[in-house]
Order: sequence, then structure tokens, then C-alpha cells
Amino acid sequence: MMYLLALLLLFIGLYGLLVKRSLVKKILGLLIVEHAVNLFLILVGYRSDGLPPILLPGEDAGEFVRASVDPLPQALVLTSIVIGLGLVMLMVALSLRIHERHGTLDCSKLNRLKG
Repeated sequence: MMYLLALLLLFIGLYGLLVKRSLVKKILGLLIVEHAVNLFLILVGYRSDGLPPILLPGEDAGEFVRASVDPLPQALVLTSIVIGLGLVMLMVALSLRIHERHGTLDCSKLNRLKG
């Protein structure tokens, strides 16, 4: 069920990226796609009734590996969140500069500009 939610978020974000003409809506669509991918990565590493990925002294490593949650997708998502935040800040800054210079955020009008 949660995989369907991630897929739905991905399609909503792709719709925003491909159909909408405003740069702000395209940025929001990209954010939704990013969150959908992050959700999918977290779901891949999820294990119901899983243990935290911390091995305490005296515990059996074989049983620990079978019962613990995979920490790699969690680390990848944390990295993705930080990179995505920097990317969004850059896109918003560029959008502000485009609006200051050309007075519009409509991609169809921006495509007609030359120079």
C-alpha cells in the first residue's frame, strides 16, 4: 500500500514538472518527486518488527542481521534531503533572478526570449 503512495506521489510530481508552465509549480513538482523517491528508499529498507541497526556486546551477529532494519537507505535519504535542500535553494534563487530580469515565471514566455 505504501509503495502505491510513493508511486502516486511520483506521478503527481511528474505531472507538475511536465504539464505546468510556471517555474514555481515546476519546482514544487520536483520537490514532490524527490519526496516520492525518498519515501520509496525508506520503504525498501523497512522491515516490520525490525530492530534498530545497533549491535550490542554479547548479541549474535547472524540473528541481528536477519532481524534488523537496513540502515543504508536511511543514510542515503538523509544525504538526499540535504542535497535536495541545496538544490531547491538554488532553483528559488534562480527563479527570483529570472523574475527580476524578465518580469515573468512562465516558461512559454521565457522560451521566446533571445539572448
